This record gives sequence, structure tokens and C-alpha cells, in this order.
Amino acid sequence: MSETRFSGAGRLAMGLAWVALLLGLWMWGRDITDGTGAPAPMTGDAAAVGRPPAHPLPEAHTPLAAARPQRIDIAAAGVHAPVIGAGLDRKGAVQPPPFSRADSVAWYRGGPEPGTAGAALLVGHVDTRSKPAVFYRLRDLRRGETLRIGRSDGSTAEFTVEDVAMVNAKRFDARRVYGARIGGRAELRLITCGGRFDKKTRTYSANVVVSAYLTGTTQPPHPTHPAPRTTAGNAGNAG
Repeated sequence: MSETRFSGAGRLAMGLAWVALLLGLWMWGRDITDGTGAPAPMTGDAAAVGRPPAHPLPEAHTPLAAARPQRIDIAAAGVHAPVIGAGLDRKGAVQPPPFSRADSVAWYRGGPEPGTAGAALLVGHVDTRSKPAVFYRLRDLRRGETLRIGRSDGSTAEFTVEDVAMVNAKRFDARRVYGARIGGRAELRLITCGGRFDKKTRTYSANVVVSAYLTGTTQPPHPTHPAPRTTAGNAGNAG
């Protein structure tokens, strides 16, 4: 991003940038758990960002039990952020984190929890009036890289990036972007603004969409119970 975009965008620019998601999110809010949608990585108007023509990916992991996301860590994009729940606003868009919390990521709580079957949605700002925000480097992700979601049950869901795309805002296909690609698989969509910034309209021309799927999990350690203490008197009575 250029310095001009940081200084000229402001809160209005970032607010308007989310307009590209309005119709799609309204449709997706009803259909996200159907397991229907794009059966293959997005192409055409959704241009791939740095995707190798062939890159073997690990097998999908069995979906996990429901648990709220609490934290997201993406080493390759420098993301280490808390996750907060969000709903839809009156226009049908997922409410992004407030600008006072531009270092946080919003999870659409009307859809699946990350790690459960279906496509879970996480959104974050790309910049603010003065500096980059949490998803500033989201477009730098590459197919095959790993991201992790810390969950409320103490487990960590590990996802592998399947596709990184730049989706043209004028030809936004909600079902292809938000629909699950493979029924029964635990998937994830990370979304922020991207493309060209128009100073006149104060909007971005596209959205960066990272698609990932569950490939592993780290479960919380089981609590260990200390062995009962034996007193000298008890030892004498045993036998």
C-alpha cells in the first residue's frame, strides 16, 4: 500500500470498502452451512495471488467439535491477534472490528466455528488512517502455508492455505467465495480489502480472500491427578 492510501483513506474509506461484501454476506449468512458452493479454487475474476501451478497439500482432518475461536496466528503474514465474535449489520455485512481494535479479527458467529464442518468466516481491516492493520499482509500468504486458530476448549485448529485470490468487487460471486468447497470438510475464509484504492470514491477495487481447510489439531493436555498421599498410619493398616 502507498502512503497516500494510509493518509487519505480514513475511517470512511475502510467503511465503504466493506460495501463490496454486503450482498454476498447476506446470501452467505443463510447458506453457509449447506455445504454447497465452489467445488474448486476460484478462477476468472478471482485472480490467484502467487499460487504455484501445482503444490501437494495434506489430507483434510476430520472436523472438530464446536468451540469458539479466540486467537489467530499466521506466522507467514505476521498475524498474532485476538478473535472477537461479530454479527451482521442492518445492511447485511459482517461487522468488522472497531477501528479502536484494528489489531483484532472478527469471526461471523452466525456461521460455523473454525474447525467445524462448513466454511467459517474471519474478517479484518487491511489498514487504518495512519498505519497497517491486522490483515495488511494477508495477500502475502501462499498455498500450502499454515495458520492456527486457538479455540475456547483449549485446542488449536491447524489450517492449510488452499488458495489466495483477489476477488473483483464488481463481480463478487457470494456462493463461490463463501460456500464450502467440499461438503463435510472444515474450511476457513479470511477476508480483507485489496486491489486498487480509488481516491475519489474512497473504496478498494477488490477483496483478498484466503481459503484454507483443517489439516490438524493440537488438543489441550489432559490434567494429571496426583496419586493419593499415604500416611504412615495408613501404610501400617494396609496388609
